[in-house]
Amino acid sequence: MNIWKKLSLGILFLSVLVLVACSGDNNESNESAEDSEKQGDIVIGVDKEVVSLDPHNSNDSASAQVRMNIYETLIYQNPDGELVPGLATEWEQVDENTWNFKLREGVTFHSGQEFTAEDVKATYARVLDPNVAASVQFLFEMIDDVEVVNDHELNIKTKEPFAPLDRHLAHSTAGIMSKSLIDKDYENALEASGLGLSLDTYYAEREEGSETFAEYASKLNNIGQIINQEPDGTNHLKLQSRSAGDNVVLEKFEEFNNGERFFNTVTFKVIPENGSRVGELETGGIDVATGIDTASVPRIEGGADMEIIEKDSVRTTYLGLNYKKELFQDENIKKAIAYAIDREDIVNGIFDGMGIPSKGPLAPPVWGYSEELVGAEYDIEKAKEYLSQSSQPDGFKTTLWVNEDEQIINTAVYIQEQLKQINIDVSIEQMEWGAYLDNLVQGNHDMFILGWTTVTQDADYGLYALFHSKNHGSAGNRIFYTNHKVDELLDAGRSETDEAKRADIYKEAEQLIVDDGQSVFLMHNTFFVGVNTRKATGFKLDSAGAVHIQDVKFK
Repeated sequence: MNIWKKLSLGILFLSVLVLVACSGDNNESNESAEDSEKQGDIVIGVDKEVVSLDPHNSNDSASAQVRMNIYETLIYQNPDGELVPGLATEWEQVDENTWNFKLREGVTFHSGQEFTAEDVKATYARVLDPNVAASVQFLFEMIDDVEVVNDHELNIKTKEPFAPLDRHLAHSTAGIMSKSLIDKDYENALEASGLGLSLDTYYAEREEGSETFAEYASKLNNIGQIINQEPDGTNHLKLQSRSAGDNVVLEKFEEFNNGERFFNTVTFKVIPENGSRVGELETGGIDVATGIDTASVPRIEGGADMEIIEKDSVRTTYLGLNYKKELFQDENIKKAIAYAIDREDIVNGIFDGMGIPSKGPLAPPVWGYSEELVGAEYDIEKAKEYLSQSSQPDGFKTTLWVNEDEQIINTAVYIQEQLKQINIDVSIEQMEWGAYLDNLVQGNHDMFILGWTTVTQDADYGLYALFHSKNHGSAGNRIFYTNHKVDELLDAGRSETDEAKRADIYKEAEQLIVDDGQSVFLMHNTFFVGVNTRKATGFKLDSAGAVHIQDVKFK
């Protein structure tokens, strides 16, 4: 812990009771009814800005937090991780490759369009369109066809058996958009492209898979522009305004037909600095503060009319080493770095013991998590030994990229100090969240710290995006990791229907990933959200760190 030191809460009374009791139960029930109908506005302070309101254009948590209130998915994963009806009232797997869905009736989009199975078909066709180049395509690439039975029933056919399809369809990027919005977005992109194509021709060529279709991508630069500006979903909130770098304001969708809501507007206010968010929470400037760091938890718990909502997460924070850089293809260098980092020190010294050290890429609540993983334990002498056997025995200089998160910056400083002990000179470069993600996709980095949240709570999502070689870049594999044996295992895990065999496949894959050392898995975080309870209650937090507001009531 020496290094961490460097870094450095009677009768009159009875008469009144009798009087109140005698005043009648009717008043009490009337007051309760009035309370339940109170309307209000919610302001949520967030640490990061929305990247995109297009569900297919980004997979970041800040965007998901907003989009999940605009769009509905066929299946809803509730705050407890259970799958319950969303736009689909019921579903069943008919055979290995076919799933049937019955859809909720009487649903309208924010634009006033009626929701039908055609909107589902159009949404999934868009995310799979190669010209859209959706970063989340990996979540849906197993879909072979969406067969419309009637307006309120459809079948989804997969290319091969895919066990966690229901989990994927509950992901926030599976939010259903209106076909009219999708058509309008394509028409805008086609008009700007100069290709001279009608929308019908474009759709026909996409269906046929014509030779020229793939050539359109370079000219369809405006895909997503309309959807990002004019999102059209069916959920309880619709877009009112968006001010870049400042806020997104959503307003109640009065025609929402899946439960009563009591909020009028919900504002997501960007406040990057943790202390400022907590200060706004204390004064009532915001009602909820997300992304609370562990150091602020006692302050909120000890404050008047404030409380902490805590949730064990399915998130893994990791140090990524870019495989595109020859330096980080050296097995001994990777081992030296892994052994030089004390994960317990990070959890206890930086995160105040609120989290657990990671053994591998999956958090314990995720299906497929292996308790048998064997990896590097902190041993500075062994780290020095491995470096002495490497291509850089005398050490080297490198850079470590981070975003604006204060605890991530502190973690980077800790890693910098640890690696200095084995003659690795680390420079830390800090970037704004959106620029950080964009730059990581380019692959010019050396090392970086990032988190991945296995939202579906299934091993496929936690491993396929981050470690399959086909997902280099924006899909998730920002370390540009390539191991063909791992690819084979991850492909096999997707199609295996026997749960025990599937678990064995992922156990083997996880061990290979840990052994290769392209990522140093640091910790599984605990999520904290601060709530000012003076005005409203009923906020819930899920294991992905998202705040759910459907049960909010105003006092």
